Amino acid sequence: MSGLVTRRALVAGLAAGAGGLLSGCDELGQDPEFRRLLGTAEQANYRLHRLLQNRAALAEEFAPQQRSPTFRHNGTAMPAGTDYARHLRDGFADWRLVIDGMVARPQAIPLAELRAMPARQQITRHDCVEGWSAIAKWTGVPLKLLLDRAGISPQAKFLVFHCADAQSNGAPYYESIDRVDAAHPQTVLAWALNDRPLPVQNGAPLRLRVERQLGYKHAKYVGRIEAVASLAGIYGGRGGFWEDVAGYEWYAGI
Repeated sequence: MSGLVTRRALVAGLAAGAGGLLSGCDELGQDPEFRRLLGTAEQANYRLHRLLQNRAALAEEFAPQQRSPTFRHNGTAMPAGTDYARHLRDGFADWRLVIDGMVARPQAIPLAELRAMPARQQITRHDCVEGWSAIAKWTGVPLKLLLDRAGISPQAKFLVFHCADAQSNGAPYYESIDRVDAAHPQTVLAWALNDRPLPVQNGAPLRLRVERQLGYKHAKYVGRIEAVASLAGIYGGRGGFWEDVAGYEWYAGI
C-alpha cells in the first residue's frame, strides 16, 4: 500500500476528528475561547485551500461500472409537515425553486422547467464526514446557469440553500457556499440520481451537489437559494445547520 496520504483522506480525517472532539468533550466544545480558536483555524484552512487549489479543478469522475450498488441516504429520509407531503403526493407539479436575495431578477422556477434546462451529468464520489463513501451518477442544472439567469449582484458573496427538512428541535436546515464553488462547473442542483428521479430519502425534488466538499455540504430538499453579502445574520451565523449546532467547519473542501 502506498504511503502517500491524499488531501481528500486527510481533510476527511481532520473533519471527522474535529466532530469527534466536539461531541466527546462537551465542556471544551462550549468554551467560547476554544470555539474562537477553532474558527480561526477554519478561516486559515479556507484561505489555504483557495490559495493552493486551482479554482477550476474538477473532482474525480468515474466510469458507469464503478458506481456503488446503492447510494445510501443520511439524515432526514422524509421531511415533516403538510407542505412537503402535498408536493410529494402531487409529483411536485406545483413546487417552485425560489432564487432571491441580492439578485436583479428573482425567480420561482417549476421543477419541469428545471428538468428542461441544459443539464450536466457526472459520476462522482460522495464522502461523508462519518467515514463512508459512495459513487453515483447525478444529473442536474449547473448552479451558475441559474444565478446568471437571476442576475446575481457582484456584492453577493455567498449562496444560502434553504431546505424543507426542519430538524427535531425545530431548527431549519440550511447550508451555504461561496461564489467560487457556486460558479464551479460540477456544482449542480441535481434532480436525478443514477438516471432516475431523485428519491425522497436522497433529497427530492432537488439537492445541491458541490463535488469538491464533504457530504454534509450537499444540502437536500432545496427549495430556496438566497444570495447574500454575509452569513452573519443567517440563523446561527456559521453558514449551515451542522456548523451552527455541532461546530462543523463551514468550508469542507476536499
